[in-house]
Amino acid sequence: MIDLYYAPTPNGHKITLFLEESGLPYRLHHVDTKSGEQFQPAFLAISPNNKIPAIVDTQPVDGGVPISLFESGAILQYLAEKSGKLLSKELRARTRTLQWLFWQMAGFGPMLGQNHHFTHFAPQPVPYAIERFQQETKRLYGVLNTQLEKSAYLTGEHYTIADIATYPWVAAHERQRIDLAAYPAVQIWFERIRLRPATQRAYALAEQK
Repeated sequence: MIDLYYAPTPNGHKITLFLEESGLPYRLHHVDTKSGEQFQPAFLAISPNNKIPAIVDTQPVDGGVPISLFESGAILQYLAEKSGKLLSKELRARTRTLQWLFWQMAGFGPMLGQNHHFTHFAPQPVPYAIERFQQETKRLYGVLNTQLEKSAYLTGEHYTIADIATYPWVAAHERQRIDLAAYPAVQIWFERIRLRPATQRAYALAEQK
């Protein structure tokens, strides 16, 4: 059983997307970040960086005591290895998936997150920051589009944790002032994933409390 500590953000959606795809049993625990629940000692014991998502695996494969993890990329890799799903065991396919997972973690997520912040949440407009992160967002969408021109999914013909990590940030493209029509391969990929039954179930969870 996986206990998932969650809020309906792009990083939170990554883990519900995986769990719904894989069929691993889980319990969903909503973390009220607006009230500061992420700073409570009980949560910090699981996620010392005071961010969602975080998980506790109460039945790890070694049969030992429960394992807690924070950081969405680490969680996706752990769950893929636990379930044997959405991450190939073949060397080259696995390497391709992990490099695109880390691309999302190191660039696509953080840069788009800064775009969100300076466009929507900064207490006063900072034109330099808005322009800088908008241009970097466009560059990264271009990288993504070039990759998706080669295959149905990020690392080939199979859906993987790299796609799962990237999709929720693309789902917020309107907030980033991105027109997906300018990135046709991304748009086709996005619609392909949006229509998956597991994607529909995962995003429905965002409406629950």
